[in-house]
Amino acid sequence: MTTLGAVFLPQNPPERLRSVVRAADQAGLEELWLWEDCFLESGIATASAALAWSTSMRVGVGLLPVPLRNVALTGMEVATLSRLFPGRALIGVGHGVQDWMGQVGVRVESPVTLLREYTAALRALLAGERVTTAGRYVKLDGVALDWPPTAPTPILVGAVGPRTLRLSGEVSDGTILTGGTDPAGVLRARALVDEARTAAGRSAAHPIVVYLHAATGEGAADRMAAERERWGYQGRSPSDVTVVGDEHAIADAVHRWAAAGADSVVLQPTPDDPDPEGFVRFVAERVRPLVG
Repeated sequence: MTTLGAVFLPQNPPERLRSVVRAADQAGLEELWLWEDCFLESGIATASAALAWSTSMRVGVGLLPVPLRNVALTGMEVATLSRLFPGRALIGVGHGVQDWMGQVGVRVESPVTLLREYTAALRALLAGERVTTAGRYVKLDGVALDWPPTAPTPILVGAVGPRTLRLSGEVSDGTILTGGTDPAGVLRARALVDEARTAAGRSAAHPIVVYLHAATGEGAADRMAAERERWGYQGRSPSDVTVVGDEHAIADAVHRWAAAGADSVVLQPTPDDPDPEGFVRFVAERVRPLVG
């Protein structure tokens, strides 16, 4: 069965998060995803608040930019969330936007190397291991968490290019694909991830999460046209990167992305959506019943 989620965009002020979380949780939304985009809102702080304000909904952070964060600190934060809210926190890590990483002085020469070292160390820390490593970027000397998670804590990797997709299949527990990934792109990503999993001898399930730009209600078509321009989607078929319309149109689009290999489709509203609370209720109450 396809998991259906929605994004609380960090273009909304942090104080708006509580009402959106309450609306999503009461409506029965499966997953609410948060972003740690520079220089907007902290992924861990917002996730902790969202988990505390909800009762059963899973909360994803997609994603934490690894150049910005020491791996031991991320391990401490993720382990704390895992113990406070067992089974409800979903954490993704990734390269981060390279221009932003340059702005804060943490851009690295080899983002793939950093992500490989970081993901391996983070998963070992969360597994309760004492970690000593002297990689090109990640260096730990006998580091172990005093309060590791009491249950397995999956770490997902955000990926776009072939090298990172293969890396995700090799070292992570799931892959996050950015908005603008069309169904054919999901198929390609799934093939690369599975190829790397097979080569690494990994047989556990590896979910693919994809963001899908979606808009509904009054002014939806105009808002989405502006969004396509903002993301540089001119020249691409609108129906391959976005969906606009009522619950039937959006459910049909979710089915397309799921058929291409997405296990979780996360609907991404436009930043100027006039009713974020209404959007998450719409996803849970009107789209979810139409998605198998």
